[in-house]
Amino acid sequence: MTQHAQDEPRRAVRPTFMKGLLFLAVVAVGVVLLAIFVLSQRSSEGPLVVSEDPTPLSVDVMVADIQSSLALDEKFTGIVQPRRSSELGFSDGGRIAALNVDVGDRVTDGQILGVLDTRALRSQLVSAEAQVNEARASHALAMNTVERQETLLERGHVSQQRVDEAMAQAATAEARIEAAKARADTLRVQIDLASITAPYPGMITARNFDEGAIAPQGTPVFSLVETGALEARIGLPALLASALESGQIYSLSTDRGPVDGRLRSVTGVIEAGQRSVTTVFDIMDSEAVSPGAVVRLSISRDVEENGLWLPVSALAEGQRGLWSLYIATPEGDGWVARPGLVEVVQSEGERAFVRGAVSDGDRIIVDGLQRVAPGQPVSPRLVPLASGQTSEG
Repeated sequence: MTQHAQDEPRRAVRPTFMKGLLFLAVVAVGVVLLAIFVLSQRSSEGPLVVSEDPTPLSVDVMVADIQSSLALDEKFTGIVQPRRSSELGFSDGGRIAALNVDVGDRVTDGQILGVLDTRALRSQLVSAEAQVNEARASHALAMNTVERQETLLERGHVSQQRVDEAMAQAATAEARIEAAKARADTLRVQIDLASITAPYPGMITARNFDEGAIAPQGTPVFSLVETGALEARIGLPALLASALESGQIYSLSTDRGPVDGRLRSVTGVIEAGQRSVTTVFDIMDSEAVSPGAVVRLSISRDVEENGLWLPVSALAEGQRGLWSLYIATPEGDGWVARPGLVEVVQSEGERAFVRGAVSDGDRIIVDGLQRVAPGQPVSPRLVPLASGQTSEG
């Protein structure tokens, strides 16, 4: 009885505990089912993400105006130089007695610029002239002898041989006259060559010796350039040179201002390595420019080329010689930046003529490319073109 009485309370507790476990299990299953239901509802509605559209970047744009031709204004440079220049020296060497001009002096045609010491030559000339006189006297005596011998021959007092001998002596004396005269003439020429004479009007640009120095034969003493006639030599592509008219006057620009030049000749020979021919222009006003000055010839021509002018700020260096730009393209209710590639055909200062992936009417971003990325929303603002016209679109 005692053992049975103790087991009764234990049997009463077990059903209560089982009921609690069952309740907790039901609650847990309900929570899981509720969570699954909520997640399925959210999945069907899509992710709940709060987002804001980025603010479009304000950019300056211009409307592309495609041209069918390109007006090129090309400049070609050359050097002004005298038409004639000479290195002047003494034909025979000797001691310099006098130099009459210096660097920068202007000289006239025929002016004596310098002379050698000719005292020895003049002494030899005096001797040669004396020999001429002596030879003439001998010749006169020989001719008198011939006349006397011929008279004696007629009278029969001498033989023909004596006459022939007298005539031979006269011929010898005459030959001596010619030899002495030739020697004297040679000395006169040497004395003349002992001086330097200006062959044309010009300016002395170099003086290599001073008085008292020994000038070797043929060594330049002075450098002379012609000042009365200047010319400009300019290299041009053969095609452009062939279009110029000989005798026509063209305007050349210099650091001192414009100067007129008349086209005298075109060499017609393409210079190796430069692929150009030399054109020669006579400077009309030689006082307006100095020898050695740089001159420029401008040639304008139209080239058939589809493209447009852009400011260089609209371009960024790309690959393989191409350049990149951005075009503001409509997308939805706004604009986005789309990249494009172009080739630079001609550049002039702050602008460049390009061809490539640009259509007429495109809105091209003209500056601030470092702030722009492909596909970036932008807010385009039209700005004036380089030509002064305003873009419209």
